[in-house]
Amino acid sequence: MARDLGVGESSLGYWVARDRKLRGEHPDQAPMTDGDREELKRLRKRVAELEMEREILKRATAFWVKESSS
Repeated sequence: MARDLGVGESSLGYWVARDRKLRGEHPDQAPMTDGDREELKRLRKRVAELEMEREILKRATAFWVKESSS
């Protein structure tokens, strides 16, 4: 493949490793599939929702404590 592109194998290997590093992939891991990316996107959205719910509950609890002690 490197020869088809007109570059040395070590150069191509360096570029591939650099790209994987920039994408946050560990060299020993298989690249993420489209399904993996979709699941990651879904899970990040769910984490954001749960963090927002947690913050609302914290504020509601603080309000309830304040009102019940008055």
